[in-house]
Amino acid sequence: MDPARAPRLLEGLLRKEIHLWIGAWLKDAPRRKALRERTFSGPRHLIFATCDHYEPLHGKPSHETGRARVQRWRTDYPKLAKDLRDANGRPPRHSFFFPGEEYHREFLEPLRELVELGYGEAEVHLHHDRDTRESVREKFVETLELLARHDLVVREGEGYRWAFIHGNWSLANGRRDGMHCGVDDELELLYELGCYADFTFPSAPDDECQPAILNSIYYPDGDLSKKRAYEHGTAAKVGDAKRERVLLIEGPLAMSLRRAKNPFRVESASLQASDPPTKKRLDTWIEQGVSVRGREEWVFVKVHTHGAPEKNADVLLGDPARRFHEDLLRHYNDGTRWQTHYVTAREMFNVARAAMDGKDGSPAAYFDYEIPRSPASARAPR
Repeated sequence: MDPARAPRLLEGLLRKEIHLWIGAWLKDAPRRKALRERTFSGPRHLIFATCDHYEPLHGKPSHETGRARVQRWRTDYPKLAKDLRDANGRPPRHSFFFPGEEYHREFLEPLRELVELGYGEAEVHLHHDRDTRESVREKFVETLELLARHDLVVREGEGYRWAFIHGNWSLANGRRDGMHCGVDDELELLYELGCYADFTFPSAPDDECQPAILNSIYYPDGDLSKKRAYEHGTAAKVGDAKRERVLLIEGPLAMSLRRAKNPFRVESASLQASDPPTKKRLDTWIEQGVSVRGREEWVFVKVHTHGAPEKNADVLLGDPARRFHEDLLRHYNDGTRWQTHYVTAREMFNVARAAMDGKDGSPAAYFDYEIPRSPASARAPR
């Protein structure tokens, strides 16, 4: 690289908020190296989830455009997945994190049909700004009740069990300016309302909410009433007890080198039109070794996307996704070295909890380990 370009490159990396996490990633290098060199006695298991910030009205289009976007998924996702099967004979499963503020009945009914056909599940997404604990509580409760109308959320007594992705990444008031949230003790409130897991991170590149903890499954430590309480935690390991707080399940985050004008790439497992899924990216995701420590043969890969807009849907429902899944199953589902398990966010949480409780063997035995299926999901093929 031309030394004259170094200052500009550094400035660009700082704009991407890389200083928030790069030290932790470099410090974690010995663990990743040990995993690459380790010999496993049986097959490793790839636990793969696609978590979609599914916003039919992303970009503020017309209602008709939003409805057409959802209908396209209802029509084309079964076509994409019809003959793709994992080690359990299941197709790729999509987790639709639906924003409560975009609710319309005709947006949820096609998603319910996909759930009933066995192509995924729905969870909670919410964009909110300058809220109080009381005002955002009302928004969460309203969103849960709306999803429940369509049998898309797990009922428990008079409440619900659900997973969450925060709109604009600003979990627990994570931005410096307090925008897009406003509630310091949001993690505490989420657990009170029945949220069992958060799938917001990574938010890199470019986002200031990204924690220094990365490539981890962990419970936040300390006082959950504090802003950015997710900044402190310890990676979950076999033998850890269940804790009375939300479990954070992160997708892979890495700095990778490439031969290009800009030699550095922040890999945050985001799928979009400008960055479709590829076998090379998949290898990088797996190399980060997201796992419950002590059960490293179960590798968790959570990717994220905004799948409703047309350009991203072209990738996720078209040839790029098809080629990606064919490569994934070819290289990571031979039954000897690897078995692939397509899971929803709920199933990923259940497998993580089973690992913490010391369960082993095939993760497929634990898809419903702690949190049961929603009514719509319960009607899907097993």
